[in-house]
Amino acid sequence: MSRDEQNDNMEPELAPDPDSSALPLHLSALENAAMNTNATAQGPNTQYRSRPVTVAVDPVSLVISECISVTSAMRKHARWAGSSVSSILGGNPNPVQLGPPSPLLRPGSKGSMNSAGAEDFRWGLRGRRGKSMQDNPLMAGFGRLRHELSSCKDIHDFDAPALLNPFLQVIQASSTSAPITILALKAIRKFLSYGFISPGSPRFPLAMQSLSTAITHCRFEASDSAQDEVVLLMILHLMEDMLSGPGGALLSDESVCEMMETGLTMCCQSRLSELLRRTAEAAMVRMCQIIFEHLKHLEVEAGDDLEALDNQANGDMEGVKMVPSTNGNDVIASSDAPTNEPRDSSGSENPPNGAGEQSARVSSESDDSAEIKPYSLPSMKELFRVLVDLLDPHDKQQGDTMRVMALRIIHVALEVAGPSIARHPALAVVAEDRLCRHLFQLVRSDNMAILQESLIVAGTLLETCRGVLKLQQELFLSYLIACLHPPVEIPREPNIDPSLYDGIPQRPSGVKPPPSQAGSGRSTPVPVKDRQKLGMEGGARKPDARQAMVESVGALTRMPTFLVELFVNYDSDANRGNLCEDMIGLLSRSALPDSATWSTTSVPPLCLDALLGFVQSISDRLDKEPISDGLPDQLALREERRRKKMIVKGATKFNERPKEGLGYLRNQGVISDDPASAAQFLRSTSRVSKAALGEFLSKKGNDEYLEAFLDLFDFSAKRVDEAVRLLLESFRLPGESPLIERIVTAFAKKYFTTSGSDVVLSEDAVFILTYAIIMLNVDQHSPKLKGSKRMALADFARNLRGVNNSKDFPPEFLEMTFEAIKSNEIILPDEHENRHAFDYAWRELLLKTESAGPLTLCDTNIYDADMFATTWKPIVSTLSYVFMSATDDAVFSRVVTGFDQCAQIASRYGVTEALDRIIQNLSYMTTLNTDDLSNTSLNTEVKIDDNSDTVMVSELSVKLGRDFKAQLATLVMFRVVKGSEHVIRNGWQQIIRIWLKLFVNSLIPSFNNDPRKVKLPKIPLHTPSQVIDRAAKTTDTGLFSALSSYISSYAADDPPEPSAEEVESSLSTADCIKACDLENVFANISALPADSLAPLVEALLNELPDDESSAVPVITVKAESLPSSPASASKPASRKPTYDPAVVYILEFCTVLALRDNETVELLGKSVAETLQMILRDSSQHHHILVSRAAFYQFSVLKYSYDHDFVRAPVLLHAISSFSPEVLAKTSLLVLQGLKLCINQPGPLRSEIMTSPDFWVILRILADNANASPIVFEILEGGVSGSPSAIIADNYEAAISLLNEYATAAKVGALVEQKGERRQRNARPPKKEASSDNAVVSRGVKAVNIISAMTARIPYLMTQSHLEDSEAWSAYWLPIFQALTTQCTNPCREVRSLAFSSLQRSLLSPELTCSDHEEWTAIFGEVLFPLILRLLKPEVYSSDRDGMSETRVQAASLLCKTFLQYLVLLSKWDGMLDLWLKIIDIMDRLMNSGQGDSLEEAVPENLKNVLLFMSSSGYLVPPSKDPSQEKLWVETWKRIDRFLPDLRNELALEDPEPEVSQEEKQPETDELAQEQGPEQEQKRDHEKEQAQEHEKEDKNEDGEEEAVTA
Repeated sequence: MSRDEQNDNMEPELAPDPDSSALPLHLSALENAAMNTNATAQGPNTQYRSRPVTVAVDPVSLVISECISVTSAMRKHARWAGSSVSSILGGNPNPVQLGPPSPLLRPGSKGSMNSAGAEDFRWGLRGRRGKSMQDNPLMAGFGRLRHELSSCKDIHDFDAPALLNPFLQVIQASSTSAPITILALKAIRKFLSYGFISPGSPRFPLAMQSLSTAITHCRFEASDSAQDEVVLLMILHLMEDMLSGPGGALLSDESVCEMMETGLTMCCQSRLSELLRRTAEAAMVRMCQIIFEHLKHLEVEAGDDLEALDNQANGDMEGVKMVPSTNGNDVIASSDAPTNEPRDSSGSENPPNGAGEQSARVSSESDDSAEIKPYSLPSMKELFRVLVDLLDPHDKQQGDTMRVMALRIIHVALEVAGPSIARHPALAVVAEDRLCRHLFQLVRSDNMAILQESLIVAGTLLETCRGVLKLQQELFLSYLIACLHPPVEIPREPNIDPSLYDGIPQRPSGVKPPPSQAGSGRSTPVPVKDRQKLGMEGGARKPDARQAMVESVGALTRMPTFLVELFVNYDSDANRGNLCEDMIGLLSRSALPDSATWSTTSVPPLCLDALLGFVQSISDRLDKEPISDGLPDQLALREERRRKKMIVKGATKFNERPKEGLGYLRNQGVISDDPASAAQFLRSTSRVSKAALGEFLSKKGNDEYLEAFLDLFDFSAKRVDEAVRLLLESFRLPGESPLIERIVTAFAKKYFTTSGSDVVLSEDAVFILTYAIIMLNVDQHSPKLKGSKRMALADFARNLRGVNNSKDFPPEFLEMTFEAIKSNEIILPDEHENRHAFDYAWRELLLKTESAGPLTLCDTNIYDADMFATTWKPIVSTLSYVFMSATDDAVFSRVVTGFDQCAQIASRYGVTEALDRIIQNLSYMTTLNTDDLSNTSLNTEVKIDDNSDTVMVSELSVKLGRDFKAQLATLVMFRVVKGSEHVIRNGWQQIIRIWLKLFVNSLIPSFNNDPRKVKLPKIPLHTPSQVIDRAAKTTDTGLFSALSSYISSYAADDPPEPSAEEVESSLSTADCIKACDLENVFANISALPADSLAPLVEALLNELPDDESSAVPVITVKAESLPSSPASASKPASRKPTYDPAVVYILEFCTVLALRDNETVELLGKSVAETLQMILRDSSQHHHILVSRAAFYQFSVLKYSYDHDFVRAPVLLHAISSFSPEVLAKTSLLVLQGLKLCINQPGPLRSEIMTSPDFWVILRILADNANASPIVFEILEGGVSGSPSAIIADNYEAAISLLNEYATAAKVGALVEQKGERRQRNARPPKKEASSDNAVVSRGVKAVNIISAMTARIPYLMTQSHLEDSEAWSAYWLPIFQALTTQCTNPCREVRSLAFSSLQRSLLSPELTCSDHEEWTAIFGEVLFPLILRLLKPEVYSSDRDGMSETRVQAASLLCKTFLQYLVLLSKWDGMLDLWLKIIDIMDRLMNSGQGDSLEEAVPENLKNVLLFMSSSGYLVPPSKDPSQEKLWVETWKRIDRFLPDLRNELALEDPEPEVSQEEKQPETDELAQEQGPEQEQKRDHEKEQAQEHEKEDKNEDGEEEAVTA
């Protein structure tokens, strides 16, 4: 048969028997539930209780074999040698009742033949005649069983009590020997394990009850001690099997108590072997597990009605009593041994009267098995009580070994059912009182076994039952903290700055720094050693004891919610200590390495682990949903903690100066002005010294406080001694008699009026009796008085005779008072050094338990923020100290994780101070945050190979690369920073200092996340002292090569090349910085809210040097490290400002942050702008690179903050225009770039800037700078040509003037043009013009075009101006004409030609004459005449001989055209004659200039045309025709005849008049010519411009060819 088949066949056997309905219903349900649960949990391999072991033999045969084994062994004994063979054959010689055995047949029962017991008879012996006598009942029982088994088909249907009865009788019979008892016990264990006796067997509960009774009253003859212990061992195993088997839940409370009593007795017997006692202890542990596990099943059955279960326990305690033998030698007694002598065998201390009595009792119960109640709370309570009582440290009968055993068993009970114990008052009251009291005294033991087990049990007790142990937990933890907190200061280490660990407390919060004994209020203080014995102070414990305590604390702190509960229940309660804060302080202080000197080397890592576990628990709860249902309000607790601080401070002040303390409390609102409020506070606050309170209440002048204090007591229905006790336990009586009298007087008055006593008849009687009670208390309990000298009752009564209103007190009243004082001293805990002090303190604690309330369990994260804010200082300090002192990688790993988790917590909950402190400590550990920054003068740039980037070898990179701890700290710090940027406040200072050092050593880039707003190249750094390309070097490494390299470097005074180790260290540093992921840090900073950026910008600005010229800069740069020639190193130090790239880095950083968006501009723009303006104002004190970038940053701020008026454009422009020429030249590019940024778009800002005189001053100065000139022109062009144009009346003249300068500068193109002509004449290939010259000429051409285009705005400008017409014409037209006139003499033909064309268009423009003629006529005197006069100058002519000749011709023609254009208007002007005569004179000078044929031909032709037109128009006619024109006629020909005498005859203007038709026709023709003249001229001018453009292109090609040739 397979195992599975056997199991399947067994299932029907385990089914409940229909006849077993007599079992209680709740038991059957419980068994089924347990079986179903186990079967579900474990499947086929269920535990023993659910499925027994199957057997392959016939069960009935096996039982018979066991019967034969026992009886055969018995028959070998002389006592049973002649017994009947019925036990073997199965006969039944005695007609006995079938079924349950009769009590009459049981040995030792009342119905037996000899009441002395069966052991006094010899059964079954044959008589002399060979007749058989009645067989021995023990043997007869087996015979009956054999007889009954003969008809049994299925052992599971056999009556269970009948099957066990013979074996149980053997076990209980004292006449049997140990081997026989062993056989019987083995048989029973086999029956149980094979399932012969199972829940399906008839009367199974009764069988289990009988078995329990038998084994707990086992009796046998003593023989070999080893055999005796085997019996006991088997009893232990059988009891364990019974409890763990299927019938364990059916045992009664009495049975369980008897079994546990037997087990405990075995554990406590010192004469038994160590092995047996340890085995008994292990069995007790296992049975306790089962028993207290059953408690949880009882709770499941009871459901919500747990109170009924408790009430049942209280009612069923009668008869349930355990009295284990803890000081005897016998477990099982035999009547064969004398009662007054110990037996050699084990024995029971209290044997029953006989096994028969037990059997009779069980038999009587067999009629109704339902009366057997399964065990529940009563037996558990009794077991728990007995175990706890074994711990009593004052019980001298119990040894430490027994206490250790009891502690281990209790520990198991708490592990299994601790919360259930706390839920049931019957068990909880034992744990709250006796268990805690004994434990808290045992933890003061010097026995390490006791101490360790006590700490383990106490820890488990608090872990499982702390909900009902609020004050007990405070007492226990306070003691541990007092014991463990190191009494010495933290030792100074040379490489650890004290600021790193200044957050670690030197002592618990409730302990004053020494000396503070004066405040204790004791006139005779208890010696420290005695107080340590009493558990009032921690005292000095041995190292092993300290380690055990630390392990206990660590176990508690590993509970995720433990410290949270301490914080909520104690730190947030004004009357409780700051346990959470003190616990963290203890762990922090003990985690330092020096704590191993007074403990063990395991203590520091244990404390560090506990501390990091606390941090991790908070970190694990960060992402959990907050739970607040049924928990105290977070804000209310916060307010309570705030109030607690005031109370502690006020109580401290009160203990020193009561009036001052009350005044402080009153000012803080803790108490009111009412004395009753102060009295209530003084009585309810445990922090007030009782001695100080007694002195305060008894002093004169404080009567109102004393009366208010007495009003708080209820003396009704109390005797005087009870009232005195109640009063004197609230404060300590002062030592002076007047003070005592004042208190007693007030008390007597209060008592007499409120007590309602009819015994004391007057107030004076109360006064005298109170004094007598105080004296009696001293007399009865003073250690100085011996017994014979103490006062007796008669003495006490004699002293009070006749004081009760002239009567005596009732004798019974005095007797009760006397006995109360004698038996129970009125004491205060700190006044004695005996056991009573602890007992009194414990009673006080129990009295306060109800008012303190239950402990709030807090599995939530809503208090984590406040808790971390309270405890982060010692944690961070400890992590910092350990990091600096550690050498183990495992320690580094844990500490790094701790830092990271602390930072996450601080960031999530906004604990800014904590995060700042973490960053500050880490920055110190990086070794980068030092006041003096690294010297960059020896920085060397090294290229390792062709496939890698260069590495900067510097002092910083080498130092950091060699220090692994510093690299790790750097990584951790930036890991902490990343993601927490919005929380950091003061920590930015340290971060920035490190950034600056990394930046100046080329390890990080500058911060510019928005190049659209700050379009600048990278911040320049100092040039490396050397640039070494090792990849390009030859592989020659011989001695000569090395020597020559050394000599050459020495001769050049160069620093030595970095070694391979230095390069490797620098590479390590670079990898470290890369791993810091600063890019993401900067990206996070870019996205910070504006209010989070404010601390960063403030910290950046604070890092700027106060005075660049005098103060030492943040980054010290030597003169030789500046970007200069190598020879500068040998020159003396210059007084010029040194370049500090760190300052530029700061300014750019601030600017970028401030300009991010409108919100940042509004919040940060002002401070940044003020800083930049300060630098610009003191430009001479700063390096030009700094000044130039500061100017650009300020222009950027101006543009984006224009609406906020942080920067005023005129002030900024004036500051820049005030630069020295040298500084302005060096800063020109960025200054102009900033200007372009501000004026690139139309708007108020562009208008304000371009109307500023300083703007044009800057442009005019920088226009002469070759590098800046193109940008200046670009700015000018954009401002003038923009739409709308930025040119208005205020800047019109300045713009024209600057354009004129650019056009004038184009004269450099003349030389190229003339060379090109010569090359053409010489047939050379053309050369290209230089690009710079091309650009200058191009700008000149554009300038002329711009000037010409500005004429279109003149009418608008004149209209908008408020000037007179004459002034407006001179202000707007004249500057353009003068500029164009100037450029008409420009040596560059392209510019000159364009200017001449523009001038011609402007002069012939119809807008020119729109005003009064008196203004526009100035075009001759101030434009054309000066132009021609300049053209006549030799130096002008010589600048371009060929071109200037043509220009003169054009100027002459333009003069004539202009005159003819405006002839009609001029004819109305009085000054026309003078103008005409000047024109003739100009023509005369041109004619006689000596230029050549071209001008000599052009002048007469132009004059001829003018004269003909004037004649035809009627202006120039002979006097004969028009006498009014005589003067014009005469003067004209007078002047012309001087240089053209033949012209008059040639024109023949004096000929007779033509025909009328011709005369009429001529004016029309002239008018038509006048109308077509300007159009034809414009057409000709256009053609000429096209020709000039073609000529220019040819010249450009020539210039390029020339450049290529060169």
